[in-house]
Amino acid sequence: MTENEWRKSSHSHQATDCVEVDRHLRRVRDSKNPSAVLTVDVRSLVAHLRTA
Repeated sequence: MTENEWRKSSHSHQATDCVEVDRHLRRVRDSKNPSAVLTVDVRSLVAHLRTA
């Protein structure tokens, strides 16, 4: 996976300690540990973020 396939929140600016999502919104990772990737269901993730 190339770097441009991952997106950081626009709220992160230049920070290095943030969560990134892949361009298909199927995987998330910690920018400090990019080798650890979590695969998620998009609908479940969006539902969770709306209630958080």
